[in-house]
Amino acid sequence: MQSTRLAKLLEFLSNDPNDPFVLYALATEYNNSNDTEKAFEYYLKLTTDHPDYVGTYYHLGKLYEKQGQKEAALPVYQKGMAEARNKRDMHAFSELQGAYNSAAGLDYEDD
Repeated sequence: MQSTRLAKLLEFLSNDPNDPFVLYALATEYNNSNDTEKAFEYYLKLTTDHPDYVGTYYHLGKLYEKQGQKEAALPVYQKGMAEARNKRDMHAFSELQGAYNSAAGLDYEDD
């Protein structure tokens, strides 16, 4: 099933190599199949070519964290928060801020 989805996404990409949704879907598919090299490739392409595709930043940051690279995740979350604020997407902003706070060790628990 997964290889079928991947094949279909790659076909979509060949038809429109700059479609941010297809790039995002490919990054996510590679991430889900633990192909981190390909996941990073597509997430990073999105941040370069489509910096306003806000969903990218959360997942790219989480991928860095999964690889034990919290310090690399922090500026990704910050950039995502700036992009979300620019788009007035407060839900995405809140999600990114929560991820940033967690990665930075700023989680606050009620006493």
